[in-house]
Amino acid sequence: MRKALRWLLALTVLIGTMSTAGAATAAQPEATATTGTTGTTDEDILDRLLAIPGMSLIQEKPYTGYRFFVLNYTQPIDHRHPSKGTFQQRITVLHKDTARPTVFYTGGYNVSTTPSRREPTQIVDGNQVSMEYRFFTPSRPDPADWSKLDIWQAASDQHRIFQALKPLYGKKWISTGGSKGGMTATYYERFYPRDMDGVVAYVAPNDVVNDEDSAYDRFFAGVGTKECRDKLNAVQREALVRREPLEKKYAAYAAENGYTFTTVGSLDKAYEAVVLDYVWGFWQYSLLADCEAIPADAKSATDDEIWTSVDTISGFSFYTDQGLEPYTPYYYQAGTQLGAPTIHFPHIEKKYLRYGYQPPRNFVPRSIPMTFRPSAMRDVDGWVRHHAHHMLFVYGQNDPWGAERFRLGSGARDAYVFTAPGLNHGANVAGLVADQKALATARILAWAGVASATVQANPSAARPLAAFDAKLDRRDVERDMTLRP
Repeated sequence: MRKALRWLLALTVLIGTMSTAGAATAAQPEATATTGTTGTTDEDILDRLLAIPGMSLIQEKPYTGYRFFVLNYTQPIDHRHPSKGTFQQRITVLHKDTARPTVFYTGGYNVSTTPSRREPTQIVDGNQVSMEYRFFTPSRPDPADWSKLDIWQAASDQHRIFQALKPLYGKKWISTGGSKGGMTATYYERFYPRDMDGVVAYVAPNDVVNDEDSAYDRFFAGVGTKECRDKLNAVQREALVRREPLEKKYAAYAAENGYTFTTVGSLDKAYEAVVLDYVWGFWQYSLLADCEAIPADAKSATDDEIWTSVDTISGFSFYTDQGLEPYTPYYYQAGTQLGAPTIHFPHIEKKYLRYGYQPPRNFVPRSIPMTFRPSAMRDVDGWVRHHAHHMLFVYGQNDPWGAERFRLGSGARDAYVFTAPGLNHGANVAGLVADQKALATARILAWAGVASATVQANPSAARPLAAFDAKLDRRDVERDMTLRP
C-alpha cells in the first residue's frame, strides 16, 4: 500500500497488506506445543495440515505462543465445474491450540504474510485462518477467466477451506473481516449459513440499489463539523480551480516515477479522480481532530500546499496504471456485482467538473469484459434482513462507507448493528460505547463457545480472553490511496 497518513490512527487494521512470500522452508517456532482435542500434542500440526489434499507449505514464521504458517491450497477455478482447472490460493494459519475456537478472516484483498490477530481472535483467544481473495495476485488463475470472479465463487473458496480444516480445528468457528472483508464474511454466511457459528463484520458497505446513492450525499452534508466540512470542500474545489498548474506538476511527477494512464484514459481523468476522492478519503481514514492539518484558507494556500494536502489524503499515484493494477479484481467486482457510490459536489461549480465520480469500468483494462448484475446485492440484503443469525455488524459514525449499511429485519435472531461514535473506517468493538462493547464481546464469546458462566449471566463482565499484544494486535487503519472499501 502506498503512502500512509502523517498522523497515527489508533484503530483496527482492516485490510491486510500484501508481502512477498519467502522460500518454502520452515523456521523453528518459539511457541511451546500444547495439547489438542485429538489427544496428541499439536507439535505435529504442520504434518496434519500438509496431509490435507492440495495443501502445501510456503513458509513458517515464528511467533511466541503460536505457530504461523503461510500455505497454498489448491482450489477449483470454477466450483460448479471442478474438473475445469485449478489455481493456488494463499492462506495463513495462526495456530494456537486445536482445543481453542478458530476465527476465519479475510480482508477481501491480499493476505498478509506477517503474523497478526484480528479483534475477534484476541477476544476468543483462538486460532486464526486468513484467506487471500481469489484473483488477487498471486492467488489468480493463469489464464484468468474473469467471469469466475464473483461472490459465490469466493464464498465457495471459504467453504472448501473450512471443510478441509474443520477436522483439525473442531471447536467453534467465527468468520470476520473489515470493509470488503466484512462484505465477504456476510456473503459467505448467506451462501453457506451452516458453516460458521458466528459472524463479525466490520464497516461493511451494502449498496443494494447501485443507481440510488443519495445516502452518501446526506452523509457528507452532516458529517463532523461545518468548519471542517468547509475547509475540506474549499481545498477540493481549489484543486480543480488550479487544474492547469497542478496538472503540470502531476505530469512531471508521473514522468519522474514512470507512471502511465492507459487504463483510466488520460492524466486529466486521473487528476480529477484523485481530487474528487479527497473529502471521502479524509473521513474514511481520519478523525475530526485531524482537520487541523487541512489548509485553513484554500484560496490563499500555495500550489504546493494544495498539492500536498490532496496527495497526503488521496494519493496522486493511485489512478495511474501502476496504482490501479493491484486492485483490478476489486473494481471488476464493483462493476459487476458489488456496486459503487456516486456522489455530488454542490460546493463545486459545474464548469470545474469534467467527469464526476467515474464508474468502476474506467478503472479496469478494456480487455476484461464487464456486465453489472443488480440482483446480487438485493439477494444478500434480503437474506440478512430476514435470516441473519449470530451476526454482528460494526460501523463508524464518521465513515462514508457506513452511509449504505446492512440492516436487520424481523427475521433476524441474535444479530446486531452497532455504531462506534466518532470513529471512521477503522471502527471496532473496542470503540463502541460501554454497554454495546460489553454485549458485543459477550456474544462473540458465546458464539465461539468460550463464554464463562459469569459472562453468560452478566454480559457486562465480558472481556477479551487474550491480553493485548502491541505487535500482534495492530490497531492502525491500513491506508490505501483509493476510494474503495
